[in-house]
Amino acid sequence: MLKVNEIYKSIQGESTYAGLPCTFIRLTYCNLRCTYCDTEYAFYDGKDMTEDEIMNEVSTNGSTLVEVTGGEPLIQGECLPLMKRMCDEGYTVLIETGGSLPIENIDPRVTVIMDLKCPSSGMMHRNRYENIKYLKESDELKFVIGSEEDYEWTKNIINEYKLNRKCRILFSCVFGKISPEHLVSLILKDNLNVRFQLQMHKYIWAPEMKGV
Repeated sequence: MLKVNEIYKSIQGESTYAGLPCTFIRLTYCNLRCTYCDTEYAFYDGKDMTEDEIMNEVSTNGSTLVEVTGGEPLIQGECLPLMKRMCDEGYTVLIETGGSLPIENIDPRVTVIMDLKCPSSGMMHRNRYENIKYLKESDELKFVIGSEEDYEWTKNIINEYKLNRKCRILFSCVFGKISPEHLVSLILKDNLNVRFQLQMHKYIWAPEMKGV
């Protein structure tokens, strides 16, 4: 049994899968309180669903790409067998996690999209750096940047942990805090080997809209 906030079909708005049709399974609860959080509605609200009920709803959406997100999905350990089952049934499975909980027990077929929280998030002290050794080449490490301080901190972390040798690196703007143009200019100036991304769904629909 899992507590599910919502299941919906949209396009993937972030990551190297951006633009593809995707079914999202948003699980309830989060152990972090980032200053820029845009899914506070998932902290507590949700309904209990069995694995079979979730799989039935996913199958009706018709998308072979599925993302498990939150909140923080890893709070509910039952998401691990759910993701394994989806992989077994031929789905391409992503999980988006805040990076404060262990990732080593996630099925290796799942693409892990993991945050390392920057200073402006207020949650930098919750980063679980030991997760880095479990990242696969196919995984993605995301930095949500809201200031030049965040940017400089991120550069230092990339160098300290040699992250370019580990997996793909994503840079996002905190929506409304740092302009995409400014962040891109910093990346180009420093010739960083990272993928800049926008939260595509916030430009297609209203930024506060749910279920997209």
